[in-house]
Amino acid sequence: MTASGGKRIARAVAIVAIACGLVVAGAMLASEFLFRQPLVEACHATANGIRAELPLEEAQNAALISAVSVRRGLPPRAASIALATAYQESGLRNIDYGHLDSVGLFQQRPSQGWGTVEQIQDPYYATGRFYSALAKVPGYTTMDIAAAAQRVQLSADGSAYSQHESNARALASALTGQTPAAFSCEFQPTGQRGPTTTADLSAELAKAYGSDRGRVTSATVGRGGNDGLAAGNTAALVLDVPVRTGEARFGWSVAQWSVAYAKRFGIGSVSYAGRTWTADRSKDGWRTDRAAAPTRVRVVVGSPNSSN
Repeated sequence: MTASGGKRIARAVAIVAIACGLVVAGAMLASEFLFRQPLVEACHATANGIRAELPLEEAQNAALISAVSVRRGLPPRAASIALATAYQESGLRNIDYGHLDSVGLFQQRPSQGWGTVEQIQDPYYATGRFYSALAKVPGYTTMDIAAAAQRVQLSADGSAYSQHESNARALASALTGQTPAAFSCEFQPTGQRGPTTTADLSAELAKAYGSDRGRVTSATVGRGGNDGLAAGNTAALVLDVPVRTGEARFGWSVAQWSVAYAKRFGIGSVSYAGRTWTADRSKDGWRTDRAAAPTRVRVVVGSPNSSN
């Protein structure tokens, strides 16, 4: 083969490669901008200049850990410590294995008196036990996060918790409601409510925040308006979580918890205090919505844009 022939083949290969790349890029752009569907399903929290990103499953566990701290009336620092611990111990996953007999979010050991394997695998139980132990640490609210975590965990390397401090603080700030509209998830909505009902969501809210503060009212609605539903939509169900005066942080905690659980429960939209998040525009995060009341967190289960 001559040198000029080799160059022609090389140019042809390069052109084909570029063309294939353009096709792939075009498909990605079509998905992102024409259909507004995220290519990767994930969540993120942004607070104090820090952006923490995590998959949907881990985001739900982070929201659960934060909600339990709110239910117990603990300071946001407690959630930061718990989240940094769970990051290090399990990657914020409720795993059924670990070092020796360790299991669960915090890798607690039945042999060390944390409970049975079945109990520790219940994330609400495990989180509650962690906070109970943390509350017994004198001055934990002013200690370094890693030091406080180590006092609870008695780990072989207590310094390891410090590497997760920034992400833990960003998540805690958002999910305990300290920073409004700071937590969002992006995923491809199913477009259907599926087997989920408002009773399912109500029960999970009660587990997370307690039956007294997490109590909700539910109703089937068949009109548009503040809930973001299309006119004539009778398929979606609405949950209203009341927010008392002076409890805006609680409201934002519930609102952002709802976004974390949106994929699981088929939530179409969440509205609170002048902002709305919708599943079909999840890439846009929280958008301004003057109709969103500060006296309730409105959660729409089902597609907010379908008209039936």
